[in-house]
Amino acid sequence: MSKNKDNDELLRAQINDIIEADIQLGINDYLEEKEEKEKENSKGFGGFVPQDEGKELNVKVSNNEVDKIMKEYKRLKRLEKSNIGQVKKMGLLDKDGNPL
Repeated sequence: MSKNKDNDELLRAQINDIIEADIQLGINDYLEEKEEKEKENSKGFGGFVPQDEGKELNVKVSNNEVDKIMKEYKRLKRLEKSNIGQVKKMGLLDKDGNPL
């Protein structure tokens, strides 16, 4: 495999990890809220709460969406490395004090 394809695969894996982590955080927040509501509703009653709910994460992310994210990321990185991006990093000002 070429270096470029290795980088693309690494970037794709990182994007998938970020998406999965974000979804998992959302699920955890939802389950915590649900648990708190059930505790409030069952203070005087020891009700049954299923324990295996939300234990498995099954998410399918479209490869097209990941490709769009990769394309935007690469565009931003190219812009950051360009001469204009370097000038913006320096914070240079024109004769009127406006940023370049």
